Amino acid sequence: MRLITLSLVALLFLIQLPLWLGKGGWLRVWDLDKQVTAAQKKNEELKARNAKLNSEVQDLREGTGAVEERARYELGMIRDGEIFVQVLDPNGQVPLIVADPKQKRPD
Repeated sequence: MRLITLSLVALLFLIQLPLWLGKGGWLRVWDLDKQVTAAQKKNEELKARNAKLNSEVQDLREGTGAVEERARYELGMIRDGEIFVQVLDPNGQVPLIVADPKQKRPD
């Protein structure tokens, strides 16, 4: 009787082995599920980045506001008639301020 029980347990173990460790086993499915979830998260991040870049491209194509903003902040350009004021920050950073020509000039 003991031999039959041990042989049935061994057969049960051998039958379960491919289910857990085989090519289509639970561990492989669990690992693939984690990979799919990570890929979906990465895709969502890339879609958000692409949407942001697409809106920026549309803004650059359609309006001059974005081009002017980039010229001001990235290249330090100013318009004719504007007064350029540079204020030094106590932390050593140098913020740039472009004043409107309609404003009064500081004395």
